[in-house]
This record gives sequence, structure tokens and C-alpha cells, in this order.
Amino acid sequence: MFKKIKAIIVEQLSVIDPSEITPDTTFDSMDVDSIDAVEIIMAIEDEFEIEIPDEVAEEFASIADIMNYLNGEGIE
Repeated sequence: MFKKIKAIIVEQLSVIDPSEITPDTTFDSMDVDSIDAVEIIMAIEDEFEIEIPDEVAEEFASIADIMNYLNGEGIE
């Protein structure tokens, strides 16, 4: 799952060095703006064939948050 999410982020943010992305990487550390965040979430929804409510997506701060949500564990 991490590899798929990482690939989506690298594709959406073409200037990001993939080797620097870990589950603990935050959107702030990647300088993700609101438009980038929406595009990343939409791509994740397409990849995993799910719909993430906006109020949940707004709470994502890191890649781990997304993985926890997809695993049904909620956001930490």
C-alpha cells in the first residue's frame, strides 16, 4: 500500500525525490498546497476504488494517516 501511495505522490508532485518519502512524511514537509492535496486524494480514491469524505481528507497530515485510514484504523 505504501508503494502505491508513494507512487501517486511522486506522480502528482514531480519535483519530490522519491527516496525522501517515508510513511512519516508529512504534507507540510512536502510543501503540498490545497490543490495538490485534493489531486493526491482523488488519485488515491481512484487507485483504491474508495471515496474519502472531505472532512476526513482534511485531517490527513502524513502518509501514515492515509495508510491508517485505508486500513480501517482511523487517523492518529
